[in-house]
Amino acid sequence: MSQFKDIKFWQDSEPLECVTRTPEAPNVVTFSFRSPSGALFNHDPGQFVTLELPVPGGPLYRTYTISSSPSRPTALTVTVKAQDGSLGTRWMLDHLHKGMKIRAVGPAGRFSIINHPARKYLFISAGSGITPMVAMTTWLYDSGQEPDIVFVNAAKRPSEIILRQRMELMASRIVGIDLKWVVEEADPFSPWTGYRGMLNQVMLGLMAPDYLDREVFCCGPEPFMRAVREALEALGFDMAHYHQESFSAEPAEAEIVPADNFPVADLEAEVVFADSGVSTRCAQTDTLVSAAKAAGVPLAVGCSMGLCGTCKVRKLEGDVHMVHNGGITDEDVAEGYVLACCSKPLGRVVIEA
Repeated sequence: MSQFKDIKFWQDSEPLECVTRTPEAPNVVTFSFRSPSGALFNHDPGQFVTLELPVPGGPLYRTYTISSSPSRPTALTVTVKAQDGSLGTRWMLDHLHKGMKIRAVGPAGRFSIINHPARKYLFISAGSGITPMVAMTTWLYDSGQEPDIVFVNAAKRPSEIILRQRMELMASRIVGIDLKWVVEEADPFSPWTGYRGMLNQVMLGLMAPDYLDREVFCCGPEPFMRAVREALEALGFDMAHYHQESFSAEPAEAEIVPADNFPVADLEAEVVFADSGVSTRCAQTDTLVSAAKAAGVPLAVGCSMGLCGTCKVRKLEGDVHMVHNGGITDEDVAEGYVLACCSKPLGRVVIEA
């Protein structure tokens, strides 16, 4: 047991070192990272990290769900899918290889069964939205107790179901993981006997007849999640037991950190960047991120919606109006931190950047 005497956990001040890359589906790769110091990883299943990617003209910050479980703490994995026109993920698929080190911020996020424990779960996902569901299922699988999970994932074709083999391996070892794959169309010359078409109310009722008794977690493109929400609401589901994760342009529920007043478009503000010795004038309706960009001051930015916490900076003086989506804690706010992507200066503001 001597190897556990002095356990050290990874902090994001230390880079991540890529150790393996595993193809999962077309344009989908799982990257596995270790801590160069040998530290273990500690996070909630379902949380995410923001990677600093050294693209040409970069750096570029991109947020990815951790697809590994903290029950397997020696490595941290992200499973990424390159969409049409993507920059960061495409760079990872083309250039990120074993031995390379990159900076990461996190982990962060509250989309986790740790925050909503239940006897029975219904996990619904589409595309790469499967990754937090895999992490949470792995956590329950590794707990040694029999879980009760109906696991639904929608994909274009069977060959595009991400992490399918990993899920089917776990489901083959215990009876508490009930997999339900839904595809729009079959692969050529490959028979498909599962669900086919678009996920709908009838399918949900067949997949999980006791859906009213389950805690629901949903992740995927915003139109998909909207359809799931509307289907559950129409079926009389108690939406207090519905949780979703999204990094799209339509955040689910914003939180307002009170300020003395609200930004006014025709009033001027000043943002002082204390570390850089630079200041700039802008409108009160501009964000701290846009002010920094205009002043040539680099600020790390991830989701740009107040979700990931990548742009957290300490406010030294002044007031801001901040609207966020859970990317900052009450403790951070009490210590003077704000999220630059969704904070607007009210008059003169000094930040640590």
